[in-house]
Amino acid sequence: MPNTFPVIILIGRPAAGKSEVIDYLKHLPDGERCAKLHIAPFDEIDDFLWVWQIFEDDLVWERLGRSRRNTDSKFYFLDPFVWNFLIGKINLAFEKIIAKDANHFCAHTTLIEFARGGENGFGEAFSYLSDDILKRAVIVYVSVSYEESLRRNRRRAKLGQEDSILYHSLSDDKMESYYKTNDWDKLSGGQTEGRMNIKGHRVPFVVFQNEPEKTDEPVKLGAALQEALGRLWRIAQQ
Repeated sequence: MPNTFPVIILIGRPAAGKSEVIDYLKHLPDGERCAKLHIAPFDEIDDFLWVWQIFEDDLVWERLGRSRRNTDSKFYFLDPFVWNFLIGKINLAFEKIIAKDANHFCAHTTLIEFARGGENGFGEAFSYLSDDILKRAVIVYVSVSYEESLRRNRRRAKLGQEDSILYHSLSDDKMESYYKTNDWDKLSGGQTEGRMNIKGHRVPFVVFQNEPEKTDEPVKLGAALQEALGRLWRIAQQ
């Protein structure tokens, strides 16, 4: 039996530290990452890439003299269901992984990353995740307050790298509109670890507390991840 997670759903507010966690994992030797964190050589599914593609596509349509398809002039989604469309894209990407190799998870982990906000943001996203994902998944919620998320979102912005996983940033008005509230505490019952029922699947979860910030120093981050993922592994094995 593999000693690694098949699927980790990594979620939280924007700039909470999700992408920094993945960047840290990329720089660990496979053996160390497997032994300490239960993460095999991994592939990533991050819906930000499709969000940015939607923005660019609408910009191209507009420049060609046609109407925008999915966003307004400030790149707000015209139809909130686009958020669920993005989950559908995650499902499709995951299907392709399985189609290429039915035994993929014997030696690999898939990391799925996204952010959601609003009164039912995560709950609605979870409801559209496929059973193929949910039956294999654990959840890591990277926890920071809205105020801290807003501060780090401003800090990480780099002009000319708006499409970058590590350096993309949102305007303050979008942060407030989309992410000031979220439903994680409601879904988790305020617990820092356990299992939650999603479409009949009892999905293990753990909260990774990243305030004060741990993702800014590899030594702190490594120790904190080992502790959190160790708890998550024990829950998943029960």
